[in-house]
Amino acid sequence: MAKPGESENTVIIAFLAGAVIAAGITLLITPRTGREIRGKLGDFTDEAVHKLKEAAREARFKVSPKTREDAFRYDGGGCWV
Repeated sequence: MAKPGESENTVIIAFLAGAVIAAGITLLITPRTGREIRGKLGDFTDEAVHKLKEAAREARFKVSPKTREDAFRYDGGGCWV
């Protein structure tokens, strides 16, 4: 929680900066080669992008109108009862 006098944006920016610094240090001290790390980061990025696209597609479907008014408009004709 933000202390008095600090805005929430400042706290969020500080948290993100700490996360980036921690990730950088972790990448520097990891026992894997650069090629392996880049491969894993690429796979992670591709998976994250796929999940974001899927979530956006689902959100768009849930927000969009399911039917259009003119889709069920009967114009007459074509009926031979």
